[in-house]
Amino acid sequence: GVAAGAATISAAGGGKTGRSTITVPTPPPPPGSEVLIGAGDIAVCGSTGDDATSNILVSTVGTVFTLGDNAYPNGSATDYANCYDGSWGRVKVRTMPTPGNHEYQTAGASGYFGYFGSTAGDPSKGYYSYDLGAWHIVVLNSNSACTTISCSATSAQVQWLKADLAANTKSCTLAYWHHPRFNSGAEHGNLTAVGPFWDALYTAGAEIVLNGHEH
Repeated sequence: GVAAGAATISAAGGGKTGRSTITVPTPPPPPGSEVLIGAGDIAVCGSTGDDATSNILVSTVGTVFTLGDNAYPNGSATDYANCYDGSWGRVKVRTMPTPGNHEYQTAGASGYFGYFGSTAGDPSKGYYSYDLGAWHIVVLNSNSACTTISCSATSAQVQWLKADLAANTKSCTLAYWHHPRFNSGAEHGNLTAVGPFWDALYTAGAEIVLNGHEH
């Protein structure tokens, strides 16, 4: 669907003033462009925030990303079914997710991998990449502050990342994961454990990094 805006027009003439409301569809992106839209720290049962943001997603054409902590409190199958699915689940078919530490409060993030299936990648890894127009998109897994699946410079994940970046032929690169390397917020701060992600992306000339965690 497309978003719609209402405009009220007043017209005066012949001693009469009339008011009419018309609905103007929001135009789609220009040809050749791509839209990537999303957020992190998303769905809580009983909250209206996830419903409000999902309304934006439904009315926007494009690929949806999640930045982890998608379904509170524990990212369980029940949390995804009861808290996430009724809101952001409406755009599940075009969502490219990443997990956060709350997903790993359920063993092996089984609720997350069970909900998203093969889209989320190998459950023993949780990292993958895809292309979107002229962009190469890299999705990484900072899990439980890199304690469940390693983010170290010698880890399988970082070695995969370096190889993936080396093979990339797209003009631009964007990466996303849950825990920020650099963060100006007061709640969580920086996570140095994801430094090897940042270093590999910087060396490869990546343009953009997106993170969640800091509410």
